[in-house]
Amino acid sequence: MRNSTLCYLENARGEYLMMHRVKKKADINKGKWIGVGGGFEEGESPDECLCREVLEETGLTLTEFQFRGVVTFLCCDQKSDQFMYLFTATGWTGELNMDCSEGELAWVPKEKVPDLPVWEGDKIFLRLLAQEAPPFLLTLDYRSESGQDRLTRAVLNGKDVSV
Repeated sequence: MRNSTLCYLENARGEYLMMHRVKKKADINKGKWIGVGGGFEEGESPDECLCREVLEETGLTLTEFQFRGVVTFLCCDQKSDQFMYLFTATGWTGELNMDCSEGELAWVPKEKVPDLPVWEGDKIFLRLLAQEAPPFLLTLDYRSESGQDRLTRAVLNGKDVSV
């Protein structure tokens, strides 16, 4: 299992910094909108990975962030299984660099994010973020059907969530 982080930076206007993944050819997130983050490097903790990835992708240094939950992704390809540590951030320093090699960055009103092309399971944890839910454990089971990855099961804090 891989470990990764994902962060939704929130500005004072109630917008999330989102990344439209359109730049890399071989990208499991191709065409989707996601927060910023990425995979752990050897010996990194979740918060170290979070801060490094946000800096690399945005040019911003986080000064205030909050752990929100762990999302376990189970995929038909076990190499894609991962634990994702989810964060939100409301404080940072530096100048936002909109030229990211991973995708195109944009500020999006939080209530409009679920209307973008996002993963089905992301809508579950985006709803939990909007509700200011306490830290949670969410398992998302994706299976490939007709060449498309489809969410087949979601479990939140040990209880099935309808998909």
